[in-house]
Amino acid sequence: MTNKFEVGLERNPANFQAMTPIRLLDRAAEVFPNRTAVIYKHRRYTWAQYAQRCRSLARALIGAGVQPGETVSVLATNIPEMLEAQFGVPMSGSVLNCINIRLDAAAIAFILQHSETRLLLVDRQFADVAREALSLAGMQIDVIDISDEDFPDANRVGVVEYEDFLKNAPTDAQIFYPQDEWDAIALNYTSGTTGNPKGVVYHHRAAYLNALGTVIYAGLNVGNPVYLWTLPLFHCNGWCYAWALAAVAGTHVCLRKVVIEDIYEAIQKYAVTHFCGAPAVLSSLVAGKPESWVKPDSPIIISCAGASPPIKVIKQTEELGFKVLHVYGMTEQHGVNTVCVQQDDWSDMPQDERLTHMGRQGVCTVVGGELVVADSGSCQPVPRDGKTMGEVMFRGNLGMKGYLKNPEATREAFAGGWYRSGDLAVVHEDGYIEIKDRLKDIIISGGENVSSIEIEEVLCTHPAVVGVAVVAVPDEKWGEVPCAVVELHPDHDGLVTQEDIIKFCRTKLPGFKTPKHVIFEAIVRTATGKIQKFALRKHASNVVAARDA
Repeated sequence: MTNKFEVGLERNPANFQAMTPIRLLDRAAEVFPNRTAVIYKHRRYTWAQYAQRCRSLARALIGAGVQPGETVSVLATNIPEMLEAQFGVPMSGSVLNCINIRLDAAAIAFILQHSETRLLLVDRQFADVAREALSLAGMQIDVIDISDEDFPDANRVGVVEYEDFLKNAPTDAQIFYPQDEWDAIALNYTSGTTGNPKGVVYHHRAAYLNALGTVIYAGLNVGNPVYLWTLPLFHCNGWCYAWALAAVAGTHVCLRKVVIEDIYEAIQKYAVTHFCGAPAVLSSLVAGKPESWVKPDSPIIISCAGASPPIKVIKQTEELGFKVLHVYGMTEQHGVNTVCVQQDDWSDMPQDERLTHMGRQGVCTVVGGELVVADSGSCQPVPRDGKTMGEVMFRGNLGMKGYLKNPEATREAFAGGWYRSGDLAVVHEDGYIEIKDRLKDIIISGGENVSSIEIEEVLCTHPAVVGVAVVAVPDEKWGEVPCAVVELHPDHDGLVTQEDIIKFCRTKLPGFKTPKHVIFEAIVRTATGKIQKFALRKHASNVVAARDA
């Protein structure tokens, strides 16, 4: 049944336009044409120049015969060409697929096949692995080489170089703007922790909204932001920062490789105001502080995702002049979904209590939609007691379209009308959530649920520990027990025993939560700073079994 607010009030081009990050680029180039957009070594582009290069890439792709809805993949680190692809590829009507540069040839070949990649942009640093992947994929894929002075002798993969590709772009090709904001804009593959990776399909609407949400939660709209690319652009399109910077015409500072010395140099040289990273980045900043470092007049904002950073690390990072903003999200939700918004009364708390609050995953961003921590079966919310664990679930405008060519996994992820994160959390009295474990990583010892994250947080307070991961290993009596894989500070290497670690935990944890086994070794992480616990569980179980043999 229609009502008076529908009759004669239909959508038309004057009152409705599909949301897309492409419009953010247009505005930045129009309003701030001479402001610096991109810095990389001796190269600098204004927003007018950057926008023109993005448009040239789009027209070049159209001229190469790339059709709307086809996949254009990129294998590159955080260089200007990778930034240009964030806009240039969608502006051609095709879908952008940024490939993890840490993957081997077989994994890249799978992605090329599964995504049906039509054209591949290759940073010549990765020429060898790209060539092998293309051979394994056995597909006809056009390849564009991206050259860099750091790799002058790298072999070519394709027959066309990127700059020539742009120069020869047809000038009359029409830039694409989505007619439907639900159209796909990007394809991001998960890390494949349980087999082949799944292709997460992003849409223009969520990319646009999350870009604006990023502006708000990170404070990019204060002054002229200068963003340092320490976060891989292949990870959730850089948490949508590539698009968010266009909304405020900020400055991108590119880094080919993330090295602590280079981070500090870039901060001082370019007056960096923002960057992102995992908790391990915070620890590295503390350990790698140069003697010449001077605390900045205004704090540099670090959006930090992952497990809660240890209190001592947040404290040390703050003392250096950084402000830690703890965020949380996932590939399937276009990146960041929650942020630990600091309340006014936190400043009156004792320091350790304030820092503990800062380590929580927080509340939904302003564009995050609905968030609930609930029983996985009934979807009923858990009480706000800071103790009862439930699964973190989302619904709203940031959800992916689904998994490419995988309707069963898509239905499972959206069961009950919520996106099922697989993360277990508690909700505190103030409504802030705190992640306690992955649903599949919870340790059930003697019938008791044991949070691996809780044990990790305790071990992070040990003065000799610089990294830790806790997993379950089989046990004849208890079914499974916690095993701590501990990375020691070099000064303490060989001086701390398993008994020392267990004794330390017993002073802070109940007996059933105390690790029964300790393994001392470096912890292997993915390119995005994550620990693949499924692999670590298998490894730890083998080590423990060998000890008991």
